[in-house]
Amino acid sequence: MTISNRRESLTLFLGDMVVFVTALWLTLFVRYREVPKGELFQNHLIPFSILFLIWALIFFIAGLYEKHTTLLKGRLPALLLRSQLVNSVIAVLFFYFLPYSGINPKTNLFIYLIVSFFLIWGWRAYLGPALGFRKRERAILIGSGKEMEELKDEINTNDRYSIKFISSLDLDKIGNLDFQSEILSTIRSKNISSIVVDLRNEKIGPILPKLYNLIFSGVKFIDINKVYEDTFDRIPLSLLNYTWFLEHGFRSASIGYDFLKRFMDISISLILGLVSLILYPFVFLAIKLEDGGRVFITQERIGKGNKIIRLIKFRSMKISDSGVWPTEEDVRVTKVGKFLRKTRIDELPQLWNVVLGDISLIGPRPDIIGLGRKLSEEIPYYPVRNLIKPGLSGWAQIKQDFPPHSIEETRQRLSYDLYYMRNRSLMLDLRISLKTIRTLVSRSGR
Repeated sequence: MTISNRRESLTLFLGDMVVFVTALWLTLFVRYREVPKGELFQNHLIPFSILFLIWALIFFIAGLYEKHTTLLKGRLPALLLRSQLVNSVIAVLFFYFLPYSGINPKTNLFIYLIVSFFLIWGWRAYLGPALGFRKRERAILIGSGKEMEELKDEINTNDRYSIKFISSLDLDKIGNLDFQSEILSTIRSKNISSIVVDLRNEKIGPILPKLYNLIFSGVKFIDINKVYEDTFDRIPLSLLNYTWFLEHGFRSASIGYDFLKRFMDISISLILGLVSLILYPFVFLAIKLEDGGRVFITQERIGKGNKIIRLIKFRSMKISDSGVWPTEEDVRVTKVGKFLRKTRIDELPQLWNVVLGDISLIGPRPDIIGLGRKLSEEIPYYPVRNLIKPGLSGWAQIKQDFPPHSIEETRQRLSYDLYYMRNRSLMLDLRISLKTIRTLVSRSGR
């Protein structure tokens, strides 16, 4: 470990200690609804200080003081959550076997674990980098194509990332490469510590022995696809082939995840569905006053396993949109329909489809049959997104600024859907839910 690495690890450790102590103070403030007095705070600080050191050791074991944890920021919440779960078990056992007088560990500990998680996440992901505690690591990028250029531009023009590409190598031009002068000299003169490389590229073969020799110089190698996925929150489309799907697949979610997700689907949808009934008379009246047509429509869409599902919606168009992308100024959309679509009110009846189990609250958006079949013919591997239950909102919906209206935009949606399918968890579902609510409140969704 270099001096700079040790300094960064020490900074992270000291920052963690400050966060732990701050979280304890906030916990007592929340618990007793007043500024903690000196004696109260001291009575808690003494036993908790022992826990702080044990928790820091758990962080060390989990790799939270290593360099790579700063490179892939998107994986930080999950890593912190797992570490905090272990710390929670240790804390419970600690206070069970070593009870302390003058404190109430049960309630306080529960509050503390929640407060400390969000504080440590904010410190590690945002505050530390913003204050300049983390120097950007110098790296070389080796790959090819549009996605390599996209990754280089995004990282080098945004200071929030912990790496910076000092140089890049396009594998499509490898025939004219002088590895000794163009790569090795850069590594030595620019103090390069990492190489982000596409090892799956078939053109990388000639330089693999030279890359291998660099590991003896302490250079780290990082998969370009992992960095791309973590940076853009989507799967690189260049990866998609039969081999990739067979290697990664989409393993079944755990029984616990499926149970909790279904429980949340039913409970939340029932509550929202009953509350939304207040709006039904107003929507009914608005639609009838405009053209006197039907209030509800039933759309056949593609569900899990390519099965046909029937979703209920408030009618927003004069005629069916089956197989055709509706646009912002589509003449088929009624005046009332534009408002219903803008506010997502037209989808409120689908909450009852969630209760019935046709769809979930969170998942890839289901396609209308005609459009879905057309996309499956034109976009390779597109039907894979139907391996899991579709949802009212999804990862693609919160990451894309607008619904896809072209093949290229739909390909990007597929890359987001595949990312969700590989990384789905309650934490990711919660993140999607909160961002969906923010979109609805701001009325920016379409």
